[in-house]
Amino acid sequence: MYNPKEITDNVFYVGVNDRTKHLFENLWPLPYGVSYNSYLITDEKTVLMDTVDVCYADVFLKKIGDVLDGRALDFLVVNHMEPDHAGSIRLLRQQYPDIRIIGNSKTFDMLKGYHGITEGLHEVKDGDTLSTGRHELQFHAAPMVHWPEVMLTYDATDRILFSADAFGSFGTLDGGVIDEEMNIEHYWDEMIRYYSNIVGKYGNPVQRALQKLGCLDIETICPLHGPVWRTCREKTVALYDRLSRYEGEAGVVIAYGSMYGHTEQMAEVIASALAENGVRNIVMHNVSKSHASVIIRDIFKYRGVIIGSPTYSNQLYPEIESLLGKIRIREVKDRLFGYFGSFTWAGAAVKRLAAFGEEMKWETVGTPAEQKQAMTPGSHDACHALGKAMADQLTIDNYTNN
Repeated sequence: MYNPKEITDNVFYVGVNDRTKHLFENLWPLPYGVSYNSYLITDEKTVLMDTVDVCYADVFLKKIGDVLDGRALDFLVVNHMEPDHAGSIRLLRQQYPDIRIIGNSKTFDMLKGYHGITEGLHEVKDGDTLSTGRHELQFHAAPMVHWPEVMLTYDATDRILFSADAFGSFGTLDGGVIDEEMNIEHYWDEMIRYYSNIVGKYGNPVQRALQKLGCLDIETICPLHGPVWRTCREKTVALYDRLSRYEGEAGVVIAYGSMYGHTEQMAEVIASALAENGVRNIVMHNVSKSHASVIIRDIFKYRGVIIGSPTYSNQLYPEIESLLGKIRIREVKDRLFGYFGSFTWAGAAVKRLAAFGEEMKWETVGTPAEQKQAMTPGSHDACHALGKAMADQLTIDNYTNN
């Protein structure tokens, strides 16, 4: 028998934890696992908010049945059609054949494509409402946060926002469900990693959604991944606001590739110069070891980005090239950019990094450092000067913004 977690009076958590999957979307590591959240309202009419990955459908359906205790399930609200949340819809319909599915026209197009379901649908548009008895649900379109059909459902009675993937985080829920019940420290970095890798490209749509939410009195945020936010809801919204405006903290990410250690030596000198000149948030990533999702997370966190690469077959080091592609896709804006490179007989890395910075419209800081073969006093000084220039610019920015 499932002992349901009550979010508020007659609103229950019926999600599941995935501690098995290694890679989310077969791309992003899950060191803490991931939760698939779903919520059930037991009012005069019963309403389920989204489903879970089909791999956990049996556990999920058992939880719903335990909470309903013989009652019918009247409605399913589909806030997001991505399969980790909509994968169990077909099985849910088989279990509850009379259920009506609430969504918008884009939802229903995907519902037909994924599950072949075309009947028993209740279409809602932006601003529509539904009364379930005591609860008054409002539906708010949030296209491209991060799929085109996404909507957010607001329970005006209990002031709960069912936020789809917005405000979500990697990480399972290990006992507690609501933020005030658990140690949430590791979720903040996992939320940034989730946002930057999954949602990061869509900063403008996120800003539009946040403006729409600004008129709602929200007491609890129920996302589809990670903790339910109550005590920390304002911090959570503020974090999303900052990330979606691409506003980096005072700090520097140094991402480099190195085959035999010479480019890494350049990175070490640059980092040392940053520290000598007052920068405290310095993160160094060897791209052959650090996963791209972690590097991208840190690039979203910090204002300064310094990238270094050896020349490889007259191109960039392959893992650096791959990283640049991932940054391009996310259209990261407003970064201070420094770059450096090394070569043995023909240099191309620095030139190609320069082109990347121009493409991204990032502000280039300092003079790029380029090294032929091993470190010399001249290349050491050039690396040190690049680190100092970045530190100085961060100081200027911090003074200007304050």
